Amino acid sequence: MKTALFPGSFDPITIAHVDILLRALPLFDKVVIGIGLNSSKQGFLPAQKREDIVRAVFSAHANIEVQLYDGLTVDFCRKVNARYMVRGVRSVSDFEYEKAIAQINQTMMPEVETIIILSKPEYSAISSTIVREILRNNGDVSKFLPPEAIPFL
Repeated sequence: MKTALFPGSFDPITIAHVDILLRALPLFDKVVIGIGLNSSKQGFLPAQKREDIVRAVFSAHANIEVQLYDGLTVDFCRKVNARYMVRGVRSVSDFEYEKAIAQINQTMMPEVETIIILSKPEYSAISSTIVREILRNNGDVSKFLPPEAIPFL
């Protein structure tokens, strides 16, 4: 079984994340969405709420699992038996960052291959960071989030 991990903080998940995952889905038998918890960062949304949102967004997809994790992403790959890691790239700076992470991950766990999927142009400006700023200022984020996420906010 070809299992991929799509890791991220998903704080919150955006339509750009959803697009990357749906485009990656046909490549694998199963995709695990790993919601990473970083002990050195305070999340905008609580971890359980992020998990609930992601589950709601992908509830119609039997081949998608959603799990919270902490620690190294390569260790989580081992735990879920993922041999692929899916990452989305919006810009050259994203690519440089993702390339460095992929190379380090390759050194730490050579059996995992990173698959980079380019963002569609219409989604390239959307980031969780920008969406969080809009939310903090009581702005309308409905154009940037999947409809299933809105009731949770």
